[in-house]
Amino acid sequence: MTPSNVEIVEKTTSFKGYLQVDRYLLKHALFEGGWSDVMSREIIERGHACAVLLYDPDLDMFVLTEQFRVGAHAAKSSPWWDDDFSPWLVECVAGIIDPDETPENVCRRESVEEADCPITALHPIYHYFSSPGCLTESVFLFCGRVDASNAGGVFGLKHEHENIRVFTASPEETFAMLEQGRIANSMTMLAVQWFQLNGDKLRQLWA
Repeated sequence: MTPSNVEIVEKTTSFKGYLQVDRYLLKHALFEGGWSDVMSREIIERGHACAVLLYDPDLDMFVLTEQFRVGAHAAKSSPWWDDDFSPWLVECVAGIIDPDETPENVCRRESVEEADCPITALHPIYHYFSSPGCLTESVFLFCGRVDASNAGGVFGLKHEHENIRVFTASPEETFAMLEQGRIANSMTMLAVQWFQLNGDKLRQLWA
C-alpha cells in the first residue's frame, strides 16, 4: 500500500488553538481488493517532536526529568489508573520541532533549557508515530552524551509553564523504575529499553 491508495474526499479544520483538529472524509484501498466506504475521522495536528535520553558514560548515569502532565492528570478520571498514580511523570528531555529546526538542534536546545546539560554527542535510536490513530505527530528519539557530574535542580521556561525537576539515576535504578511502572510514557520507555539492549555498544562507541 502507498499514499496513492488513499483518497481524501474532504478536509476541514474544526478547531485551531494549542492543537489543531482537522476532520477528514476519506476512503482507502482494501487488502482484499476494492475500496472502503467513505469514513469520517478527526485528526489532531500538533507538529513533530524529538526526545533524548541523556547519558554520561564516564559516570554511567542517566539524567532524567520529572514534570506535571495535564493529559496524565485528565486520564485519572478513567478506571484504568489507581487513585495514587501521580501525573508528575519521569521522562526524557523532549520538545516540539519548529519549522526552521532539525531534530538534532531541538535536542541540544531542550537539553540546556530543561536540564542545564549541554550535549556533546547524539546517537539516533528510533523515529516513530506517537498515536497514529488520531495524531499526526512523530517522535525522533536519541541518546545524548552529557556530563552528569553537576546535574540536578529545577529548570524550565516559566512563560511555557514548565516546572521540571532534574535528577540522576544509574541504569540499574532506571531499569527498576521501568519495571515498577514509575516510567509510564512511551518515549522514555522506548529509550530505556533500547539502552538495555544496546548500552554496552554505546559505551564502547563513546569510550
